[in-house]
Amino acid sequence: MQILDYAKEEQKKQEDQKLWDKVINYFRKRSLWMLHYCTGCGAMELPPILTSRWDIERFGVGPMATPRQADILLLTGYVSTNTMKRVIRTYEQMPEPKWVLAFGSCTVNGGMYWDSYNTVNNVGEYIPIDITIAGCMPRPEAILDSMIELMDMIQRGEAKAFQKYKENYSYYKENQDRLFKRTKPVLESSALRYIHDENGGEQ
Repeated sequence: MQILDYAKEEQKKQEDQKLWDKVINYFRKRSLWMLHYCTGCGAMELPPILTSRWDIERFGVGPMATPRQADILLLTGYVSTNTMKRVIRTYEQMPEPKWVLAFGSCTVNGGMYWDSYNTVNNVGEYIPIDITIAGCMPRPEAILDSMIELMDMIQRGEAKAFQKYKENYSYYKENQDRLFKRTKPVLESSALRYIHDENGGEQ
């Protein structure tokens, strides 16, 4: 029953999408400029998708040097607290509509740096993420597949995570303040703190 309700809801979304919106989305998905914010090792996977073997430009996707002319923000690995400030500033400088693709497990749970005091464990709590690409790091094929999926989402009128940022700005801002205005010093890992607590506070 839930599957049928979901299918009816998706069909209603398609019917509600105006013809003019469908035309705009068709051309919009074929003209995407990506700003690759090289936060981690995933940046090494980006040059191959621009070469002749994968050739992502045949889909109308190309690199852009500045956020004010970019459509897609690529977060290519782990994000530190200081880097997160720049990521948010970059995201807010991008014109709408805009989309975010996050690479690998580092952007979801911190990856191998999950226990570091200076690593953001879930980027989606601070800016909205449209697509998360699995892998450590994802291969060019996975990046290309995610771009095609994003194009399909744009055509269907479903890629609207940027609207959530405006509608729930207080939620994102509260999380950002909690991260950036942290005053309590972090001098040890959470694993050591757990052992410390288990021992009743003894060293």
